[in-house]
Amino acid sequence: MKQIILGTAGHIDHGKTSLIKALTGIDTDRLKEEKERGITIELGFASLDLPTGERLGIVDVPGHEKFVKNMVAGATGIDLVAMVIAADEGIMPQTVEHMEICSLLGIRFGVVTLTKIDLVDNEWLDLVQEEIRDFIRGTFLENAPIVPVSSSTGKGLDVFVKTLSELSGKIPLRPPSSLLRIPIDRVFIMKGFGTVITGTLISGFVNAGEPVMIYPSGISSKVRGIQVHNQSVERAEAGMRTAINLQGVEKTMINRGDVIARPETLKPTYMIDVMFHFLKSNAKPVKNRTRIRFHTGTSEMLGNLILLEADELPPGQTAAAQIRLDAPIAAVKDDRYVVRSYSPVRTIGGGYILNPIPPKHKRFKTDIVDGLKRIASDPPDEVILYHIRQSDYHGISFFDLLIMTNTQEKKLENILQGFLSQRRILLSDKETRVYIHSDVFKTLKENIFNHLKGYHDLFPLKTGMPKEELRSKFPHHLHGKVFNLAIQQMINEKSIQQEEQALRVASHEVMLGKDQTAIRKKILEMYRHSFLTPPYFTELVKDLDLNPKHGSDILMVLVNEGELIKVKEDLFFHTSAINDLKKRLVDFLEQNREMTTPQFKELAGVSRKYLIPLIEYFDLKHITIRIGDIRRLRSKATN
Repeated sequence: MKQIILGTAGHIDHGKTSLIKALTGIDTDRLKEEKERGITIELGFASLDLPTGERLGIVDVPGHEKFVKNMVAGATGIDLVAMVIAADEGIMPQTVEHMEICSLLGIRFGVVTLTKIDLVDNEWLDLVQEEIRDFIRGTFLENAPIVPVSSSTGKGLDVFVKTLSELSGKIPLRPPSSLLRIPIDRVFIMKGFGTVITGTLISGFVNAGEPVMIYPSGISSKVRGIQVHNQSVERAEAGMRTAINLQGVEKTMINRGDVIARPETLKPTYMIDVMFHFLKSNAKPVKNRTRIRFHTGTSEMLGNLILLEADELPPGQTAAAQIRLDAPIAAVKDDRYVVRSYSPVRTIGGGYILNPIPPKHKRFKTDIVDGLKRIASDPPDEVILYHIRQSDYHGISFFDLLIMTNTQEKKLENILQGFLSQRRILLSDKETRVYIHSDVFKTLKENIFNHLKGYHDLFPLKTGMPKEELRSKFPHHLHGKVFNLAIQQMINEKSIQQEEQALRVASHEVMLGKDQTAIRKKILEMYRHSFLTPPYFTELVKDLDLNPKHGSDILMVLVNEGELIKVKEDLFFHTSAINDLKKRLVDFLEQNREMTTPQFKELAGVSRKYLIPLIEYFDLKHITIRIGDIRRLRSKATN
């Protein structure tokens, strides 16, 4: 069955609460202060069964200007508004402001309810109706029915109910969504149950017993019980006024404006990108960085309005903007919002959210402004592709795309699968479902290649660039899995090669100059003749009067050529010397099973200066294994 929420709107003392009581028998003014002052302060709730069998959830909002923030909270999630205007007073200031708020919140269906008709004559009633028609011209209520009623006498109430039934039939079903969201409008303690929250379930569904999270705080809880229209149910769906009994959460941990959702499905943010409409009724332009009161869902936050393409915005104009908040919220693309001035407090504009989790933008950046306008106008698949492209090396997760595009989960999966098939994007992390744009990945590979090429130009005698050094050349937000995926693809494509932990361009060859060739020959001869007693590096550069950097580079060339073996950081041996010692070591252990350090010293014929590095080298290369004070042959060393 279709779930519909009816909300009231209108000036104070125009009979909103009396109308609901006459229709339902429920007095929505429940607070002692409301009874004493005779005005609605907080939100009130009721329900009405229509002749069609549908049940309307009703939200009664305050009409006093001091409680407009409560009115905005109550208007969240309503499908149908009853704009209540008293016949004896007609259009009043809060009538106008509530109309603006309903328009900014994107409400499309409504009825004008002309109350207190028992207090005026027919001629006055005709005049007021004419005034109302002028007032609603050009608004979403332009073609709405005007229904005169009297809550005192009951006159017109049957017509009003019939009108609600007809309008309810025109309201489309809410689009399917797997994203559960309940903006909280009340939180209280119920004896015997504990903490209870109420709110309109604006998307998705919730089941009794399932885990939930409170945003933006991130507090975890569990649904102990659910009520809809004061009846316990196992499941509530989008469009229902819902009361949820939460497990293990104190009342003080929850506030109006918080949102109930499933764990890890929303993201708290201090910044949002918006399409902002500055109301025509404003007297002067709004300036960049204007201090504002920001309302979305049931929350109210202070913040600043950042105009991205101008220093001020004239009345009646619309522009892309960024709102920076003093406290975090959890929102989704296309959520409606209202902006009120900081002081004096009044409604000045609003619109809808373009990106609920954007980066901080610099002003007067054409590409940023054009991108936001694309988000506002492009079809969902293009918006999805745009966000993946903008995420650059970082990539973007499936769950971020859900809230950044407000796309139904199955539809989003299908669109992404299509892009994967077309190779316009790639899945860089299967576990977290992170996507990266193919153009970004192509640029990453080009940059890797260019960094390696530049390294070869700087260090022509080095075989390659250490992998970690290459990784450090890229932004910290480049995920390691993306980097490794690019490296692996380039190796498979044979554009680069990896040798141990060094990477090089496949075509790179170490080329020695004429003077370097001569030095290479001297070094090689020195190591060949010294056999197992070679010079340490510091001795080598001193004896040959070498620049340490050039000497190190040539030594590494000889290592890469297989002429020398690096035993430790500053000690190299000729390969033939190491191979000869290795053969004698293996023969000894095969015959004697084990060897002491003094026996190795005798076998090698070297001093302690070389003894320890050599014996530890054979351990490191898995030729020998140390057991206490002796060495034995590893089994694989004989293979």
